[in-house]
Amino acid sequence: MKDKLKQTYFIETWGCQMNEEDSEKISGMLKNMNYKRTLDREDADIIIFNTCCVRENAEQKVFGNLGAIKALKRKNPNLIIVVSGCMIQQESMAEEIAKKFPFVSLLIGTHNAYKFPEYLNRLKNGEKQIIDIWKQEGEIVEGLPIDRKSSVKAFVTIMYGCNNFCTYCIVPYVRGRERSRKPEDIENEIKELVAKGYKEVTLLGQNVNSYGKGLEPSINFAELLKRIDKIEGLERIKFMTSHPKDLSEEVIDAIANGRALCEHIHLPVQSGSSRILKKMNRHYSKEQYLDLVKMIKEKIPNVALTTDIIVGFPGETEEDFNETLELVKEVEYDSAFTFLYSIRKGTPAAEYEEQIDEKTKHERFERLVEVVNEIVIRKNKSFEGKTVEVLVEGLSKNNEENLMGRTRDGRLVNFKGDKEDIGKLVNVKIVRSQGFSLLGDKII
Repeated sequence: MKDKLKQTYFIETWGCQMNEEDSEKISGMLKNMNYKRTLDREDADIIIFNTCCVRENAEQKVFGNLGAIKALKRKNPNLIIVVSGCMIQQESMAEEIAKKFPFVSLLIGTHNAYKFPEYLNRLKNGEKQIIDIWKQEGEIVEGLPIDRKSSVKAFVTIMYGCNNFCTYCIVPYVRGRERSRKPEDIENEIKELVAKGYKEVTLLGQNVNSYGKGLEPSINFAELLKRIDKIEGLERIKFMTSHPKDLSEEVIDAIANGRALCEHIHLPVQSGSSRILKKMNRHYSKEQYLDLVKMIKEKIPNVALTTDIIVGFPGETEEDFNETLELVKEVEYDSAFTFLYSIRKGTPAAEYEEQIDEKTKHERFERLVEVVNEIVIRKNKSFEGKTVEVLVEGLSKNNEENLMGRTRDGRLVNFKGDKEDIGKLVNVKIVRSQGFSLLGDKII
């Protein structure tokens, strides 16, 4: 039975890790206002959809969910419905949603989410609908409360926005230009996390390698990594995402020589064809990418490399696609996020001729996934009999008698252990590979 004295909120998030952290901040603000989170939208006084617009299916999910909760609003006229995030930042999108779903209470974009408590108070004081989309990014707001999903590992944003304008990508238009947080603010946030028992942080940015541009005194990403690596009690440092054109040898050396910096680099390639990479405005060729991979592997022999790949970019020929397959086989990624190209209105690629038909895209996608999976399964099998360090994150999703955690290079490990191990680093001997995860025994 719901506590009538305690108001509740439901929040659903689509998209990247930065969206997840944005939701953690909205949740933190609401908890500061004495709201309680519920996992049942029918039990909520506020329903929040924090949206993504990188792919069309993410938008369709939002429209579908809004249609589904219309009945809840009819049943409870005081229900506050919020749509926020990247999707709302797109040209005319807020107006379209307000027209199709007039029962939505609040529409805000990415630049002004920190004003959420103010908007909520206005709605509670009688305003029926608020639409406030800032076209330009403002100053970085520090000190917002964060309600983190995990008590073991945390996301820490180091910069916002993107200046790269890849021709397929909507992000620069909805997240704004690059702005970096001051290093001392980042360090203080991480020190507070360590004091609360956190063992791992993942540094976030659309292109972390661009960190520091415009800051005084000057600092670059490699220097930031070295500073964070000195924080006592911090066991693991990860980051994403790296743009290949900006990943410097200094950053690679920092990882190779670091203490807590993990042997894992997420390095989106997007395509193995230099011709397509040029059309994507990626500013590197296949050969330059492979030279970078070679340097990484020489300096960090036990590195795990992961990537993003887009299938069916406009004009992609069978020859271009085969070059992608060959690159995947040569690099041997430890994991890959594979995507079908999705037209994003407002991006240059949306206007390109030679759009690839859906049948061809799906056929190529299946071939790519088959190659990626074969490599991932084979590489995971090579861990059988080895002992690995695992940061225990919680109970296994498939078997609650087991615990689950990840290695320094990001592999998922399930093993029998005590709940007291959650949040600790333990050594686990891998008994067998389960394809995309590992099963092991804790070493006492």
